[in-house]
Amino acid sequence: MTTDILRPPSHLSHPQALALSQQAPVLLRDSWLSLPWPLSLLTTNDSAEKWLSYENLFYACLRTGDNRSAFACLQKLKDRFGEANERVMGLVGLYHEAVAPGEKQLEGILKSYEEAIGDRGTNMVVRKRHVALLKSMGRTDGAINALVDLLDQSPTDAEAWAELVDLYFAQGMYGQAVYGLEEVLLVTPNAWNMHARLGEVVYVATTTTQASSEAAMLKGLVRALKSYCRSVELCDDYLRGFYGLKMTTSKLKDILSKISKTTLTSKPDGEDDFPLPSLETVEQLNELATSKLAEIVRKHSSKTRGWEGYDTAEVIAARALLDQNTRDTKR
Repeated sequence: MTTDILRPPSHLSHPQALALSQQAPVLLRDSWLSLPWPLSLLTTNDSAEKWLSYENLFYACLRTGDNRSAFACLQKLKDRFGEANERVMGLVGLYHEAVAPGEKQLEGILKSYEEAIGDRGTNMVVRKRHVALLKSMGRTDGAINALVDLLDQSPTDAEAWAELVDLYFAQGMYGQAVYGLEEVLLVTPNAWNMHARLGEVVYVATTTTQASSEAAMLKGLVRALKSYCRSVELCDDYLRGFYGLKMTTSKLKDILSKISKTTLTSKPDGEDDFPLPSLETVEQLNELATSKLAEIVRKHSSKTRGWEGYDTAEVIAARALLDQNTRDTKR
């Protein structure tokens, strides 16, 4: 059996998912016989890996359009765990969404989710499928309201907070997005990607909106700088962290080089625990980010072992940023 079947579905590339789904008929034919639930509890060939394999195979088949094999995997899971199992209910809903021919059928699925939530408000799997379907149907306001209701039931669900952040950010509601990320970091304080995401949101909010003053601009950039520094402190080869650090320090360099020394020794409003960094410190951080981005781009491009895992689009963006920096320096 291929080891890809035990890997998280989101970690599989499209070719890997296709290769896995093409093995579905053989894997399903050679699998152990499953008795209906609850008799399945008496079998001795159960293992967590076996049922995880069925679930991952289900995702791969749906992803590649092999609905028949996906249904066979789903049936085995239903036989083993029962149709009332929350995880199985979520998989059944996902299958119906995937095979729905039109908007009318999706409306019916949406209604079934709402009925299931009404019957059992703590069913987080169905609640999340409900949010995902609303989002895919373009009902952003409905998805936001559904996530707020979900978080009322489970306020420490970092995944739900992160999804809410993305929706707020897409709507330009930057203050709410920042609040959501702060909630994520309360639950997962060492998540370097979330620190970088907070830096991104604060940076975008600061640079795309009309800051009331130069002090307000500095306040936002300093806050973004703090988040990016924490991100790369936790993970010293995180591309997005160094990319954001490069962007923020470049912006700060331009501002700090033009303002008075009196301003440099002051603290932004509301940032009493973090004074403005000196121009020298900002330049050093900028050089560090430039050096690290160049190393990542070089080693990823040369396919150095251990450096292949970066997203190609992000590496291209990093290379473009470095090229832009080189052009600006020559001028």
